Amino acid sequence: MKDDVWSLVHAERAALVDDLAHLDDERWSTPSLCAGWSVHDVAAHLVDTARTTRLGFVAGLVRARFDFDRQNARGVERERGATPGETLERLRRVATRTSTPPAPLDSRLVEEVVHGEDIRRAVGLTRAYPPEAVVRALRLQTRTPASFGGAKELTARVRFTATDTDLAIGTGPEVEGPALSLLLAVSGRRAALTELEGPGVPALTAA
Repeated sequence: MKDDVWSLVHAERAALVDDLAHLDDERWSTPSLCAGWSVHDVAAHLVDTARTTRLGFVAGLVRARFDFDRQNARGVERERGATPGETLERLRRVATRTSTPPAPLDSRLVEEVVHGEDIRRAVGLTRAYPPEAVVRALRLQTRTPASFGGAKELTARVRFTATDTDLAIGTGPEVEGPALSLLLAVSGRRAALTELEGPGVPALTAA
């Protein structure tokens, strides 16, 4: 249900706002797990995605000449405040929004959980994410083609098995680990590969 998804998304945004509020300005400049972006950049990206509407996404993509990376970079530049405090306040103001680009609604969970870890792992913070949020995000990522940031193609080569919940996806040599680690790995975060085991791990390393 839509309300269920948005309640999870809003909870994740609120939790991240709370965590970021405890960081000093220097730690906002820490490189995140998202290649090329600092903690501050990721926070600005989350402001941008929270503001994005279906029409706005399409218009922005056209302006970016259908280059997703360029579109994201412009969003970060637009929403990144002059100071971390300014960006944090912007994130706080959009925390309860329910706008979304033209994508499955569970993509909002992918955004919040994966980027939440991009930030938290970079600065040494941890969060016990609601299992439903992680599982829904992982299921979506394994249904999404690599061209859109997912790992659908990998499910034909490996079997992802979560060790902390009843979830197994794909066919082939097994990759085992916590659902959160699987989610990060299929989202291109190589730092999570050390948390996984099984004969299918080399296929992830080569991806």
